Amino acid sequence: MSPKRLRHDSYRVAWICPLEVEQIAAMEMLDERHSRLPQPSEDSNVYNLGSINNHNVVIVGLPQAGNCPAATVVTQMRRTFKNLKYGLLVGIGGGVPVETVCGRIRLGHVVVSEPRGTHSGAIQYDHGKANAGYFERTGSLAPPPPALLNAARELSISRELIDNDPISENVKKIRISKRRPRRFKFPGAANDHLYLADYKHLQKGLSCEDGGCDKDQRIPRPINEEDDLFVVVHRGTIATGEKVIKDAKERDNLAESYTVLCFETEAAGVLTDFPCMVIRGISDYCDSHKNDEWHGYAAAVAAAYARQLFFHMSIEEAQRPTDFKLQFSLSGLSEVSHFVARKHELQMVQKALQKPLEGFERRTAVVHGLGGMGKTQLAIAYIKRHRLDYSAVIWMNARDETGLKQSFARAAERILHHYPFITYLAGALESRDLDEIVKAVKMWLDEPMNDRWLVIYDNYDNPLLDDHTGKSISHASCIEAGAGPWGDERRHLPSAFDLRAFLPETDHGDVIVTTRSSVVNLGQAIQSIHLSKLKDINDSLEIIASVSGRDGLSLDPTAFDLARQLDGLPLALATAGAYLNQVSITYTEYLQLHRESWRQLQEETPQLQAYDYALYSTWNVSYQFIRQQSPIAAMLLRQWAYFANEDLWYELLGESGPGKPEWLEKLTENKLTFHAILRLLCSHGLVEADQSTPELVDSRGYNVHRCVHSWMMYVLNEVVDRDMALTAIKCVVARVPNDSEPKFWLVQRRLIAHADRCRELLGDIDVDNEAEGLHSLGLLYADQGRLQEAQAMYERALKGKEKTWGPEHMSTLDTVNNLGGIYADQDRPQKAETMYERALKGYEKAWGREHMSTLDTVHNLGNLYRNQGRLREAEAMYKRALEGYEKASLGRKHTSTLDTVNNLGLLYADQGRLREAEAMYERALKGYEKAWGREHTSTLDTVNNLGLLYANQGRLREAETMYKRALEGKEEAWGREHPSTLNTVNNFGNLYKNQGRLREAEAMYERALEGYEKASWRREHTFTLDTVNNLGNLYKNQGRFREAEAMYERALRGYEKAWGREHTSTLDTVSNLGNLYANQGRFQEAETKYKRALEGYEMTLGPTSVLTYIPALVTLENLGLLSEKQGTIKNALFYYQWALEGAEAEDFDEEPVGLAAMEQSPEDAGYSPKHATTFEEEESLTQLFEYTLSEWM
Repeated sequence: MSPKRLRHDSYRVAWICPLEVEQIAAMEMLDERHSRLPQPSEDSNVYNLGSINNHNVVIVGLPQAGNCPAATVVTQMRRTFKNLKYGLLVGIGGGVPVETVCGRIRLGHVVVSEPRGTHSGAIQYDHGKANAGYFERTGSLAPPPPALLNAARELSISRELIDNDPISENVKKIRISKRRPRRFKFPGAANDHLYLADYKHLQKGLSCEDGGCDKDQRIPRPINEEDDLFVVVHRGTIATGEKVIKDAKERDNLAESYTVLCFETEAAGVLTDFPCMVIRGISDYCDSHKNDEWHGYAAAVAAAYARQLFFHMSIEEAQRPTDFKLQFSLSGLSEVSHFVARKHELQMVQKALQKPLEGFERRTAVVHGLGGMGKTQLAIAYIKRHRLDYSAVIWMNARDETGLKQSFARAAERILHHYPFITYLAGALESRDLDEIVKAVKMWLDEPMNDRWLVIYDNYDNPLLDDHTGKSISHASCIEAGAGPWGDERRHLPSAFDLRAFLPETDHGDVIVTTRSSVVNLGQAIQSIHLSKLKDINDSLEIIASVSGRDGLSLDPTAFDLARQLDGLPLALATAGAYLNQVSITYTEYLQLHRESWRQLQEETPQLQAYDYALYSTWNVSYQFIRQQSPIAAMLLRQWAYFANEDLWYELLGESGPGKPEWLEKLTENKLTFHAILRLLCSHGLVEADQSTPELVDSRGYNVHRCVHSWMMYVLNEVVDRDMALTAIKCVVARVPNDSEPKFWLVQRRLIAHADRCRELLGDIDVDNEAEGLHSLGLLYADQGRLQEAQAMYERALKGKEKTWGPEHMSTLDTVNNLGGIYADQDRPQKAETMYERALKGYEKAWGREHMSTLDTVHNLGNLYRNQGRLREAEAMYKRALEGYEKASLGRKHTSTLDTVNNLGLLYADQGRLREAEAMYERALKGYEKAWGREHTSTLDTVNNLGLLYANQGRLREAETMYKRALEGKEEAWGREHPSTLNTVNNFGNLYKNQGRLREAEAMYERALEGYEKASWRREHTFTLDTVNNLGNLYKNQGRFREAEAMYERALRGYEKAWGREHTSTLDTVSNLGNLYANQGRFQEAETKYKRALEGYEMTLGPTSVLTYIPALVTLENLGLLSEKQGTIKNALFYYQWALEGAEAEDFDEEPVGLAAMEQSPEDAGYSPKHATTFEEEESLTQLFEYTLSEWM
C-alpha cells in the first residue's frame, strides 16, 4: 500500500542527523512514513518524511560531518519546506564526565542544549581571534526556540511523575532482533570505561582490551545494569567546533572554561539562522580511548528523547481534533437476551478500571476463563452498565491478527464518519494499508484530550508470550503433534501474536481483554479476573428458563438435576435451553440423552447466536493449539476421558507401574515436567489447578469442568480406546492403598471417583486378565461402604481368577474371603458363611491351621457368628484366631491381634460381660494408637465401641466424649455419609435419648436414617433397621405411639428377613413392641411379646449367658412391671428378683433354671431367688425396682 502523501507546507519540524546510524534511529521513531515530494533541482538533499504525534517531520542527513555541510543542508531544506518552524539536531557526541543535578555524565546518557548563565545552550569554542599569549572566543549561537525549551521542561516533569520511562520505551521501537540494528542494543554498564585524564591509549586502531590498556588506570565507578531502564538526561551547554576532541586534558580544560557538558561538530552550521535544539547521546569521553561500541545505543537514546519531545509540543489547532465522542453501538455483536448473575465479576471489572487518585496510568482488565463461560457477554454487560462513563467504546475482535487489524479498519471508518477532517485517519484509510490504519487509530486514541475511551479486545485466545529468557513463545509454537482426530486442520489455525503491539501507547483510557488463556500479561496496571462457573444453581435454572421459554423450573426437581449436571457453564445451559425450546421432551429425557448420546444431541441443537461456537466444538481450537505445542499435553486430554473430571494428580498417573505408554512415561518423568504440562493446559483455560486446601497425602490435583469432560469422552474419543481404558484402570489400581499406609482413607477418598469412571468402562472392554486389579477395586469400594460396587468387582475378579488360576489358588481364595465379608456386610449370612467356609477349607489345606490367611478367615467367621447372635460359636472362633495370632511371630501388639481383641470386646458386650469387654477395648485402643495413631479408622472404631460400652454402663459423659472423638475422626476420614460415620451418629442419638435430650436425639436418628437410605441397598440393611428401631423407642418416649409402632414393625420385618426370628436384634425389637403395648394398656399383647423375646434370648445365648445379657434382664423387669399392673404381685416379685440376681451374677454354681419356667408359677418351678426374704409382698414393689436399677448402674 502506498504511504500518505502531503504538501510541502504541511511540514513544521526538521530533524537533522549528521551520521547514518543517527538517521536509522530517527526513522524508527516515526509513527508513520509519508511519500516523498518533488524538490527543486538545486536542492541535493535526500528527505524522509513522516509524522510523530500529529507533527509532520522532515528528516535529513548530512553528506559529511561538520559545521559547513550542516549549514548547506539546512539552507537547501528551508527553501524546499518553507513552513519549517524549528529543528532538532539529533545524534551522538562526546561527553564530559562531570557531575550535574542528574548525576555524573556517563556513556548512554543524553545531553540537551539549554541556556545556562551567559551561554545560549551551545557555544562555538574554536571561533574567535588569537591574541598575544591567549585565544579570545567571539560570537554567539542562537538559543533553542521557546516551544522546544517548554517541551523539554514538560517532558522532564512528566518523567518524574511516572514509573515507566517513555524514552526507554521509545528505544524499544528499534527492533534489535534484526541483523543490522543490533548495534543499537545497550552495551551494558560494565563496558563503560573512563580512564585517568593523563593516561593515553596504547595502540591506535585497536580497542583498549585488544591494545592492552592498563585496567588499573580506569576510574572505578558503580555499575548498575538497570541503566537502560531509565535514560538519564542532562541539560546545559554543548560545545561545537570543527575538530573532534580526542584528548582528555583538552576536554577538561575547555569544559572548565565554558561549563561544557558535551562536544560535537555540527551545531554552529545549523544554528546560524535556524532555531534549533541540539540533542546528543553520549558515545565516548572525548579522550584517546574512544571507539564505536556505544555509537548505536547513543544514537538510539538521542532519537528516543527527540521523539518524546513531540508529545509535549503544541500542535496547530487545525491539525488537532478537539471532540472525541463516538455514538454508542453494539452493532455486529450477538448479545444474550437475558444476562444472568455475575454481579461480583462485574464489580471486579469496575474496580479494575477505576482511576488511581494520582497519576494517569491506563487501567486494563483481563477476563479469562473456559470457553463458553460467558466472557464476551460479561464485557457487553459491563459496557451497557457503564457506557455513560466513556466518550467512545470500540470493540475489537482479537481472535487472530488479521481479524484484529480489520477491527481497527472498521473503527477508523467509524471515527472518520463522525470526524471527516482528521487527515491522518483519512490518509491511512485511503492507503488501504492495514498496518497504517492501526497506527492511525492508535494515534487517535493517544490524543492527549481523548482520555475517556474504552477498547475491548475480545477472544485473545492465542497470545504470544515472553518466557523468562525474554524470547517469544506461543501457545501454538508449531511443534508437530502427529495424527489426531482432525487430520491437517492445524494448518488453518491462526498464528499467535503479541497484543501489546496493538495497544495504545498513551497512559489514559481503559482496556478490557477477554481470553481463554490464564497467562496473558500486558504489563503494569493489569487486573486479572477469572470467570468461573455459576455457583448458585438458581442462576443456572434462570438461563435454561430464559432460553427454553419454560416456566416453573424452580418447582421441578428434575430441572435441578439437569442444572447440576451442566455444572454452571452458561454455554451448556443455553444449549440445553435451545433444544428444550424446540423439542417437546422433559428434563429427565434431556438428561438421559445428554448421558447416552452426548455428541449427537449437541450437533442437533440449534446454533446460539450469542456464542461463536457450539458446545461440542468450542474447545476444538484450544485443543489444536495444545496439540501443536505439546503432543504429550494433547494425549493427556484424551486420556483424561478415562478418569473422573476432578482431582487428577501426579502420583495417580506416576505409580501405574511398568508398561505404561511412552507419552505417559515422559509426562510423569518428574513433578516439574508434569506440572509444566498441566500449566500449559491451565493457560488455555481447559484445566484448573485445585486451589482448595483439604488435607492431602499426595500432590495437589487438577480439575476439568464436567462439560469439558463430556467433550473429552465424546469428541476427543469417539469410541472407547481399550489401551487408554486399561491405562486408567492400572493407574487407579496401583494407587489403591492398604490400611498400613498413613492416612490411607484420604487417598481412598480421592480415588473413588476415578474408580467409578473405571467401573463405567468395564462394560466396554475385556478385563479378564486384570483380576488382581478388580480385586483391588473391590477393596477400595468395600472400605468406602460401597457394597454393591465391591460385590461386583469381587465377583468379576473371582470369575477371572478361577478361569486363570483355578478355584483353590491362594489369590482366588483371597477374593472368596473378601466376597464373604461383603455378603456379611450386606446381611446375607448364608452366602457369607459359604464363602468363608470355602476360603477356610482352602487355606487350611494349602497353608495349615496357623497361617495368617487361615486365621483371618477364622476371625471373619467369628464376626459373622456374632452378628447372627451365635455368640458361643463366635467366641470360639475369636479365641482360636487370637491364640493363633499371639502364637505367631506377630505378637500381642500386631494389628491383626488387636482386631480380634476389639471384636472380642464387642462379643463380651453383647453377652453382658461388660468388665471383660472394657478390658478388651482398652487393650485394643492402646495398641491401635501406638501402631496406627489416634486418627486411624481402626482406632476410631474402638473409640466408638468404648462409647457404646460406657453408655450401657450409664457412664454417659464418658460415652459422649468417646462418640465426639469418633464422629469427628470418621467425618474427616470417611466423610459424613459413610456407614461407619452414620453408625456413630446413630449411637449419639441413643445417648441423647438416654440423657433426655430428645430433640437432639431425633435429629441424630434422622440424619443417620437419611444417610443409610440414600443407597437403595441400605434400606433393608441392619444398620438402617437399628436406627428405625431406635426411632421407635424415641417416638414411644414422646408419646407418639402410632409412629413408634410403625417404626418397630418395619424394624421387626427387616430383622426377621435378614437375621431370622431368634437373632438378638430381632428379639430386642420384639421386646420394644412389648413395651409399647404395655404403655397403651394392651397387656396381653405385651406379655406375649415379652415372653417371645425371653424365650428367644435363652435359645440364642444359652441358659447361663442369658441371665447376664442386659436386654434379657430389662425384659424380665418389664414383665415384673406388667405383672404388677395386672395385679399378679407374686409373679412381679419373682421377675424383679430374678432380674436383680442376673444383674449381680458373675458365675453360676449350678445350672440356672431356664426361662421356660415362666410358664409355671415361681413355686412350681422350684426357684427360690436370693432376695425372696428381702421384701415382703406388702412392701412397695417400686422400692425393689429402684433397688434393681441401682444395682445395675
